[in-house]
Formats: sequence, structure tokens, C-alpha cells
Amino acid sequence: MSSLDKYRGIIPAFYACYDDNGKVSAERTRNFTQYLIDKGVKGLYVGGSSGECIYQTVEERKITLENVMAVAKGKLTIIAHVACNSTADSMELAAHAESLGVDAIAAIPPIYFRLPDHAIAQYWNDISSAAPNTDFVIYNIPQLAGVALSVSLYKEMMKNPRVIGVKNSSMPVQDIQMFKDAGGDNHIVFNGPDEQLVSGLAMGADGGIGGTYGVMPEVYLTIAKLVSQNKMAEAREIQYEADRIIYAMCTTHGNLYAVMKKIISLRSGVECGSVKKPLAALIPEDMPIVEKCRGMIDDLIAKCATIK
Repeated sequence: MSSLDKYRGIIPAFYACYDDNGKVSAERTRNFTQYLIDKGVKGLYVGGSSGECIYQTVEERKITLENVMAVAKGKLTIIAHVACNSTADSMELAAHAESLGVDAIAAIPPIYFRLPDHAIAQYWNDISSAAPNTDFVIYNIPQLAGVALSVSLYKEMMKNPRVIGVKNSSMPVQDIQMFKDAGGDNHIVFNGPDEQLVSGLAMGADGGIGGTYGVMPEVYLTIAKLVSQNKMAEAREIQYEADRIIYAMCTTHGNLYAVMKKIISLRSGVECGSVKKPLAALIPEDMPIVEKCRGMIDDLIAKCATIK
């Protein structure tokens, strides 16, 4: 088996789990980890956008990863996103992740200042140097980071032997093809935008990492299975229904992650808490939409269960 096979599949982006006072909860983090293990996913992407990383302290991110690893080590592929605006903080998180035995670390580029490619490459290589025995995944999300990964920068990063691929969350599906061409068979490209998993897989993505996977993992596992069976019309039908759920979940006052955590609680009893400020928590007026989305998810998961 290729050493990269452990990355091929459906990998939910892990949600930050808080107690009722807004502090990172070790117990809820472990419970949510087990919940996703039981769903049959390939791995977890910890500490990324869905983990509210940009608003968390270094210590909060460490607590989350430690408790995920306490449950998932040896059971799932774990990719830890470690990027901070500070290179030193990023390197600290990278070393910590390696000490816990994660499969890979990942990082967005530095945000706010528009840095030249050579400075971005130095930032990523510095982070990678703090975890010298761990694979490195570049996280390309230009709509939030403010800078897009170019093929030339990717080729420069491939000089680092620990770089194994890209989590590509840019919207053009063409980018997946370009990064696959650049990296070849020895590199992994993940589809990032949940709304186009079918398209990404059809274009050659090796798997998907997604922010809405955690609230309906059965749906994305079904999409991946149908694409692998070349049942593209059926896969597209499930994708469309999943997209309608995503669009509906984005219509509340509360942040999307607050909506999804509440739906998980309603569907399974697994508590993840709310979201960290400045992300907006749910308000009572959101609950009819939350309940509607819960029903849509129930119906789609039931439909997926009938697909062989």
C-alpha cells in the first residue's frame, strides 16, 4: 500500500468543541472524535477553518489536538492545521503536533499582509522544519487567506521532501487539475469546497476535506462511493441535495458552525457547544431554520442509506 493511501477518502474538518462557558472541552472533543470514527470516515482535519483556529489561542489549539489524538491515534488519519500569523507560534504548534504522532501538518499562507512568494515559501518551510518527520500539506483557500497558491509556488514547495500535497479550497475546479499535473502521482490533492465534491473527484482529487462533512458524513461518503463506481448522475443528485442544505444552513443569524453543532446535538446527543466570538452564536429566531435543516439532513441520510 502506498504511504499516501491513508489520505485518500473523506476527511471531515473537525469542529471546535466548547463547554457551556465557552472554554475548549476535552470531554466533548473526545466524544465528537468518537462520533466521527463511528461514522466510518477516513480521517480528521483538526484546527482549520472549521476548528475556528483564527480565533483560538495556541493553548486552545493544543488542547483540542491532544484530545482528538487521545481517541483517534491509530484509528484515523489525522492532519493538524498549525498555521498562525506568527511563524514562531506556527512552529510551536507543528512541533507539538509531531510529538503527538499526527500523520501530517497543514498550513494556510500568512494572512493580512500580501507577501511575495519567497516569503510565503520561507514561512511554510520554517513551519515544516519544526516537524521534520511529518508530512506537510499546503492549504490553499484564497477567498479567506487573501493569497492564492500558484503552480510556480507549489513547485518551489515541492523541493521540500515533506510536502505531499494541497488541500485545495479555491473555487475553480481547474486548480485541482493544475496541482495534480504539477505534483503527479507522488502528491495528494484534496477537494476543499463541499459544494463541488463531485466535480473535484471527477477532476482527479484524491479525496475531500470539508467543513460540512461533520454534520452529515454519511452524505459525503455516499458521494465518494458513487463517483468511484462511475455513477455520476446519482452522485450529482446527492450533491445537489447536500448543497441545498448548505445554502439553507447559511441563512441564520448564527454562524454556520453554530448551526451544524446544534444539528449534531439534536440528531445524536453529541454536544459540541457554540462558537467562539467574534463568530455569532444562534439566537432563538434561528431555531426554525435549524430544525428545517435537521429534517433535510435526516431525509438525505435516509436516502443515502438505500444506495448500494
